[in-house]
Amino acid sequence: MGTTFLMAFALMLVIEGILPFLFPAQWRETFRRITQFSDGQIRFFGLSSMLVGLLLLLISK
Repeated sequence: MGTTFLMAFALMLVIEGILPFLFPAQWRETFRRITQFSDGQIRFFGLSSMLVGLLLLLISK
């Protein structure tokens, strides 16, 4: 299980690095906009992301 977790974490880092590598200006602008969100909005996006991830894990089994 530890190896699978490490591989999943590594893949997440690769995927998250694609946008800043390919489109740094657009990524910076998006990140600037996100910093202006309220705490509630950020929590909503975080919760939504976790739920979609869990759903994908359940579907993939």
